[in-house]
Amino acid sequence: MFFPKINIFFPDCRHRATGLPGVFGTMLQIMRFNGKTALVTGGGRRLGKEIALSLARQGADIILHFFQSRQEADDTSEEIRMLGRKCRISSHNLSDADFTEKWFGNLIGENGCPDILINSASSYYEDTYTNMRVERLQESMNLHVYSPLVMIRMMYEVGRGGSVVNLLDTRVADRDPFHASYHLGKRGLSSITRDLAAEFAPVLRINAVAPGIILPPDGQGEEWIERLKSTNPLLERGTALDVSDAVLFLAEARFTTGQIIFVDGGRHLKGNAYEL
Repeated sequence: MFFPKINIFFPDCRHRATGLPGVFGTMLQIMRFNGKTALVTGGGRRLGKEIALSLARQGADIILHFFQSRQEADDTSEEIRMLGRKCRISSHNLSDADFTEKWFGNLIGENGCPDILINSASSYYEDTYTNMRVERLQESMNLHVYSPLVMIRMMYEVGRGGSVVNLLDTRVADRDPFHASYHLGKRGLSSITRDLAAEFAPVLRINAVAPGIILPPDGQGEEWIERLKSTNPLLERGTALDVSDAVLFLAEARFTTGQIIFVDGGRHLKGNAYEL
């Protein structure tokens, strides 16, 4: 019996190598988020950018939030449009939480309620418990806790259903004495992930991803990665794509809520902060 030869293309493999799906692979690719709209806060740069692009590659239209990184947001939105997806950019200071409700309400009025919310906007403050200022702590709590809470609550009130993925830090399972305001903000975001997953079910699914050694902080180079990658059991660094893979999984995982996925090479198992 004669069996014809069939060539099967795997677009995800090609995407990992080049950043774009293969021409033939595209024909077989299943768009996991076709017809969905995703709001990605802090989506113009770093992990937010990779998450926004990954969602767009899988069929989602994107609302790209930024605050100060206008040029990076413009560049990322152009990349998204080149993938054939719609992209709108919107600026707002999420640390000014009093105006978040108005800003998010305007987005809903103009675009409809997003199907997916990715809370990735963050500021990596350097301070300690001995020199922390109340203004800096309030700024961190507004950015990392209160503004995400406002947006999640408004999605729930609309009642359409949807998925939320919050970006944490592997050190929510540990301590970070050198970035105290940031750490308390991420700890707060971790807490509301679980609390709101219970409070707003079954309308919303709310989960989180906690990255480890992925990108060096602004102002640091690759030597920072090389110095710290040995602190996780896998003795490796992660990539932005590793994080976006976890985010996309949670965004579509219909029977998963209140979960935190640590994308950190097992670092959260060791129990000591990076810099101690």
